[in-house]
Amino acid sequence: MLTITDLSLQRGGVWLLENVSLTVQPGQRVAIVGANGAGKSSLFQLLLGHLAPEQGSVSLPGGCRIAHMAQEVEASQRSARDFVLDGDFELRRMERELADAEARDDHHAIARLHGELDVHEAWSAPRRADSLLRGLGFADSDVGRPVSAFSGGWRIRLNLAQALMRPSDLLLLDEPTNHLDLDACLWLENWLRRYPGTLLFISHDRDFMDRVATHLVHFDNKKLELYTGNYSAFEVQRSERLAQQQSNYERQQARIAEIQRFIDRFKAKATKARQAQSRVKALERMERIAPAHVDSPFTFEFPMADKVSNPLLSIRNGVAGHGQTAILNNINVTLLPGSRIGLLGPNGAGKSTFMDALRGTGTLLSGERTCGEHLATGYFAQHQLEALDLDASPFLHLQRLSPRASEQSVRNFLGGFDFHGDEALSPIRSFSGGEKARVALAVIAWQKPNLLLLDEPTNHLDLEMRQALTMALQNFDGAIVVVSHDRHLLRNTVDEFWLVSDGTVQEYDGDLEDYERWLADRRKDEDEPPKRQVAEDSEAEKKAGSAQALTAEERKARKRQEAELRQKLSPWRKKQVSLEARMDQLQQQLAGVEASLGDPAVYEDSGKVRLKALLAEQTELKRALEEAEAEWLEVSETLENLEAELAG
Repeated sequence: MLTITDLSLQRGGVWLLENVSLTVQPGQRVAIVGANGAGKSSLFQLLLGHLAPEQGSVSLPGGCRIAHMAQEVEASQRSARDFVLDGDFELRRMERELADAEARDDHHAIARLHGELDVHEAWSAPRRADSLLRGLGFADSDVGRPVSAFSGGWRIRLNLAQALMRPSDLLLLDEPTNHLDLDACLWLENWLRRYPGTLLFISHDRDFMDRVATHLVHFDNKKLELYTGNYSAFEVQRSERLAQQQSNYERQQARIAEIQRFIDRFKAKATKARQAQSRVKALERMERIAPAHVDSPFTFEFPMADKVSNPLLSIRNGVAGHGQTAILNNINVTLLPGSRIGLLGPNGAGKSTFMDALRGTGTLLSGERTCGEHLATGYFAQHQLEALDLDASPFLHLQRLSPRASEQSVRNFLGGFDFHGDEALSPIRSFSGGEKARVALAVIAWQKPNLLLLDEPTNHLDLEMRQALTMALQNFDGAIVVVSHDRHLLRNTVDEFWLVSDGTVQEYDGDLEDYERWLADRRKDEDEPPKRQVAEDSEAEKKAGSAQALTAEERKARKRQEAELRQKLSPWRKKQVSLEARMDQLQQQLAGVEASLGDPAVYEDSGKVRLKALLAEQTELKRALEEAEAEWLEVSETLENLEAELAG
């Protein structure tokens, strides 16, 4: 289907790919991953013919129909339905030709075009467009609204619907789940798994890739590595490959050291000069193996407020809505320290309205909202990015909150969000959406909240930052209420779900698999894409089917067990961090003592008492360090076992 041969590509003087080759077979669904700026979107531009490679070739079958998802759309007065139908270029061409033939009263052309339209199933096109819009969360009343009436996020959904509307052999999707809610993500997964063509998609959503991908392409060091299976399979295969790479690297380093010792020893001896020179050339020819560095650039946490109230927040007999229109009734909720809530519910059911009621921003029309004395709320939503000062740097955003904080403490904190050096001092106007989201999260974390309200926090974040956010939320001791389409984040950070639906907010006695079936029962699509013939299910589909085969009681038990494990993890992680700090302190003290022992004066007769004290202190510090290291090893092993149990 797609063949890339000896391809090299650069943008702005930076090489993105060098001498890469790749083959994608017809019908494969390929997820594309890699660091930001690695060249994933540039690869799509290359396939679309908008870029030319420096060398090599890209081959597609003759007549291959390509559909792609645009990242922006201009405001227009075309209706949402017409905008989606515009994606079917052939349909629009035939409609134009038919109108022209009718104007010319050309009966032969009219008959021919009606036959072509019938073969194209033009009669069902409006219904198919409406089905796509409904699946992506649009209400039936939205189909006639002009594109200009929708916000930026909803226009992105329109772009996605337009791409899905176009008949294609190759479908290119760049971050299709950005700006989608969980319901739309689940619908899109099912649609794409039945798509009959070849799919290439860029994503940072682990669960989405697990459910959709049959293969994965990883941008790594200007190369393209193809893996079979979904994202979970990629993680296993890559870890094995990195382990092998690290082993090869260490062996090679030992060989290099051996050769270098020979060169250093014999290069000055006439009898060995020729052999030494041959080894110099051997070192020059040797293709160096890179060490396996896969460390994330993100390491941060949400520090807890100094004081915490119990309860933090409660609403009694609440009614929430907008203006005079009530959307949610009889709201009775209480948030305690340690509450970890995931909000579920169909699009438009009122999740954002409920979040605003929790914040106290005016959507609570009636009822009693009671805040704890020490409530400190951290709120994140996509529109918060628009509230950032575009002319201020990440450093200035935090400095305004704490004018007395030292420059080094602010820089250290921002380093955990991968803002270093000049970047921490640069205005955020030119930052990407993901970088601005990291600034917003840093601002929240800096203020030490004890209640986090997070509305789609992973939009624009890459895989590494999503993982860091998940870890930070796991270690947060306050309360969390989160709305997210990222199921990996939900599974690993919340202990219970609340369902916002049919005008109410109530506890949901089920998990994400139950919720997916609940949605399927509610929504019956009028049309679906053509069914593809599959020889055998992908490993991800087998895994999903196995998970759905569990009984409700088994899922509840598993959910409780995961919650208990997460609670067990927190004290062990804290103990590990405490022991690491203790070991650092002991090592510094030991280094100071040994530096004192290096002073010749301490060995003179006048220094005997001090020498004895230093030697005793050295012995005691070494003993304490050994004990701390032994305890750290035990704690780390326990933590690894608990994390493995949770991951399993």
